[in-house]
Amino acid sequence: MSTIDASAPTPERQDRGFFGHPKSLATIFGVEMWERFSFYGMQGILAIYLYYSASQGGLGISEGTALGIVGAYGGAVYLSAIVGAWVADRLLGAERTLYYSAILIMLGHIALALVPGLLGVGIGLVLVALGSGGLKANATAIVGNLYEPGDSRRDAGFSLFYLGINLGALVGPLLTGLLQKELGFHWGFGLAAVGMAAGLAQYQIGRKKLPKASHHIANPLPASERPKWIIIVVAAIAAIALAVSLGWITADNLSTIVIAVAIIGVVALFTLILKDREITKDERSRVISFIPMFLGSVAFWSLYQQQFTVLAVYSDKQLNRNLLGWEMPVSWINSINPIFIIILSGVFAAMWTKLGDRQPPAPVKFALACLGMGIAFLLFLVTAGGGENSTPMLWMVLILFIFTLSELCLSPVGMSLSTKLAPEKFSTQMIALFYLSVSLGSALAGELAGLYTSWPEVQYFGTIGAISIVLGVALWLGSKPILRLMRGVR
Repeated sequence: MSTIDASAPTPERQDRGFFGHPKSLATIFGVEMWERFSFYGMQGILAIYLYYSASQGGLGISEGTALGIVGAYGGAVYLSAIVGAWVADRLLGAERTLYYSAILIMLGHIALALVPGLLGVGIGLVLVALGSGGLKANATAIVGNLYEPGDSRRDAGFSLFYLGINLGALVGPLLTGLLQKELGFHWGFGLAAVGMAAGLAQYQIGRKKLPKASHHIANPLPASERPKWIIIVVAAIAAIALAVSLGWITADNLSTIVIAVAIIGVVALFTLILKDREITKDERSRVISFIPMFLGSVAFWSLYQQQFTVLAVYSDKQLNRNLLGWEMPVSWINSINPIFIIILSGVFAAMWTKLGDRQPPAPVKFALACLGMGIAFLLFLVTAGGGENSTPMLWMVLILFIFTLSELCLSPVGMSLSTKLAPEKFSTQMIALFYLSVSLGSALAGELAGLYTSWPEVQYFGTIGAISIVLGVALWLGSKPILRLMRGVR
């Protein structure tokens, strides 16, 4: 077994060549930027591709089913982070898992671009979901490896990493949406594939300079156990194929299935970590402290991810997208939030760095995120129930600005927190738990979209917003006991 000490100080961790941070952050920044370009570029046009009629270039699926597929896909992306984390911790290490995951993503976008109909959607979304899950968990792990324990730059570094994510998320929907509008959906999907190819090329240049810890296999799988796992994988694939052929898994129940699988995965992973005899008492306490944070994260993402379900339909049908006589593509709405992230992520990074130990602890930041999302949904009440072009663009911009403030209080903080609370033996799998909260939230966003299509808008936005505010208050009130369980982590 390898004896690399992943926590030992290294020159890579001490350098400040990338805006005061390790130079290797630029490599992960770049591959994540291009991955998000392709991911959000494709997702920005996915919902309308599914429910637009054939005459509009779409597949003509019912609106509710289409939104459920989008939610299930979003949940599957982050659910597959468990698979990516397991492969990294037991087979390949974080760096190689990230590399092969990026290849899968590119192949998935190629399938969406070249294979027509539902077959292309099925092949493409499966490949992109598996690849994105593997890439995201391991990119986060590698960023964590760039910093020594206790390095005050860590949260700021994750905020810069988040800037890379949102540069891609900004440009992707703009370009794929424009191509979809002018040339057709498959041109948009093709551009997503080109973007991921650019990310792979950039990563290939810089991957050799990543720290040794990124190549470390934390818990290598013994050769004697490999046949067992091969049988498990083959049996799982066969079971899924059988369920699809028998009609047990359909487009209508995909989001429900993803929710169920995600819950099983969450319970199993928390149990696996907490029952391990090798983790210390402090490590176990920190894992327990992550449970209420996990629930707050699920609530946040179930609202935030509605940008790709409920807000996609709302923007298509009620938002005034007229710009000087030209109607902008629906997907361009998905670039508003990244614009604010790019503007504000550096501000937040500087703010957390300047405040140092005086900054709000993670439970309070999570509470602020839930409160913010609740307020944003309540703002929809002002325009709810209106007709075509009834919602001014500036009102949507205001709502998405509050989305952004909430996101910056939770997403980069949650990624950073998962690395700080993780037991050494389960470093990547603890990050996978954070992404499981995104998985559950994304799948719930698909389920909630079903309510949106059947409830009056006032009832929908009012109920969801009020529940989020109540959860935010509860998390704030529970912040002190949570901090005691964190054993010195803030």
